[in-house]
Amino acid sequence: MSGCGKVKAWQVPLRLVTGAFILHSGMEKWDGPDEQAQGVHGMARQAFPFLENIDAPRFLKLLAAGEIALGAALLTPMVPTRLAGAALTGFAGSLMAVYAQTPGLRKEGSVWPTPDGIGVSKDSWLLAIGLALTLSPHQKHHKHVKHIKHAQHVKHVKSHGGCHKHRCRHEQGGHHGHHGHLKQAKLVAREAKEARRLAKGVSQDGHSHHHAHRHGPGHARKGCPAHH
Repeated sequence: MSGCGKVKAWQVPLRLVTGAFILHSGMEKWDGPDEQAQGVHGMARQAFPFLENIDAPRFLKLLAAGEIALGAALLTPMVPTRLAGAALTGFAGSLMAVYAQTPGLRKEGSVWPTPDGIGVSKDSWLLAIGLALTLSPHQKHHKHVKHIKHAQHVKHVKSHGGCHKHRCRHEQGGHHGHHGHLKQAKLVAREAKEARRLAKGVSQDGHSHHHAHRHGPGHARKGCPAHH
């Protein structure tokens, strides 16, 4: 049943048990005696007065056919779970209506059953199972949500990847800029050193020219008192 892809694993026991039980109940009612037909019809018409216009044997046949169809639907994997659950909910709801409207099945002023109503009150479990199957998430909706989450995740990854690339380029640009500043600083230092060297050479040349003008070109600087 789970291999067809329409029924989830947790739904298998619910559909299997309820389907087999209801199918068996319908098959037993199909050839039920008149006494059974009168008893079932008498309980049903108290909750649904319009059933008085239907003969008891015919009503039992219709009820049996409905139970057989419902049980087969629950046991058939091709039938969507939500559809089968909705049918089970409707069927169990009608049984609960019979339980609520039939005198002697419930304690007075209470929802709890009398000894005669225990068998019918247990059909509340069918109602709970039917609601669980009906309210189960749709498979296509689940895939759609999963697709949206995957798309959002991809977008998030791409966004962070772009930020990472931008950060890397920024860091690389800062790294290259740092090297550029070092080169510029070295160039400025080299130019300053060259300027100091030129200034020193100009100062020495100017002093030699002044010495020659004062003492004559042939005067030796070494013996000049001005150099001592």
